Amino acid sequence: MKLLYPTSLALDIKSIEGFPLTLHPYDVKKPIPDDLIDAEVLVTWTNSADNLSDACKRMHNLKYIQSLAAGPNDVLNAGFDPKKIKICTGSGLHDKTVAEHALGMLLNAARRFYEMRDYQLRGKWPQHLGGPQPDRPKDKFTTLRDAKVTIWGYGNIAKSLAPVLLQLGSKVRGIARTAGVREPGVQIYSDDNLEEILKDTDALVMILPGDESTRHVINARTLAMLPKHAWIVNVGRGTSIDEDALVEALEKGNLGGAQLDVFQTEPLPDNDRLFKVPNLVVSPHAAGGRPQGSEELIVGNLRRFLAGQDLKNAL
Repeated sequence: MKLLYPTSLALDIKSIEGFPLTLHPYDVKKPIPDDLIDAEVLVTWTNSADNLSDACKRMHNLKYIQSLAAGPNDVLNAGFDPKKIKICTGSGLHDKTVAEHALGMLLNAARRFYEMRDYQLRGKWPQHLGGPQPDRPKDKFTTLRDAKVTIWGYGNIAKSLAPVLLQLGSKVRGIARTAGVREPGVQIYSDDNLEEILKDTDALVMILPGDESTRHVINARTLAMLPKHAWIVNVGRGTSIDEDALVEALEKGNLGGAQLDVFQTEPLPDNDRLFKVPNLVVSPHAAGGRPQGSEELIVGNLRRFLAGQDLKNAL
């Protein structure tokens, strides 16, 4: 049995040794070499669309794909069928890094570091941002303390982010398909309560998966539900936001601002209008990109796979 592992990540392959299979590195941006096309196990990370499409057409012996990405979109878009091949995601490998990035975005929005940097580059002192300031002014987002932070898409990443926000004094709520209470004691509301929650939100963190059910859930209608001072942070999928509606809301001053790490088109073309929209901060899909615990997930799932057991993060 052959296992192909990507050279796009520094994996400790010694942890995989000892299994009844041979290990083979491969380039995720090139077609699978002919002598490896008969592999049964494929580990993916940052593979190009052409690479995965080629693998889907030619790797007829594949039995199991272990993606290290948080979601399965790239693998499924290539044509792999989870009914015929076991497909597992890297859910959980990016929780802390994405949560940290989202926290940085929230602090940037509240304390307006982005605006201070703009003034610095112009060689000017932003007096309005320094000196005595009102403490937690009503209808403004200037601090995480007492801020009403809503997390839409309350999964593993949210469970890493919420404790930090709570420690800083934020009032954290979640929106998910199923209502209830989740770690660390955060009240989760269903989509039926969407308008009620959004209209009482200072900062909305989007961590939704990318599928048809979440496409453009942020649109003109939902944007109108948010207070004019509210900020949106998106570290989920770019398809969850109608970018035209977001630009219009920002340009008209109907929204406090937005910090986006994901977009409908990536990378953004040079001089794209999103670079110039007021109070919109762009980061280049940088929230994740550093899967942590990859070896443990691969080894654990290999053991389960060889033993015929259910796999972790299986579709």
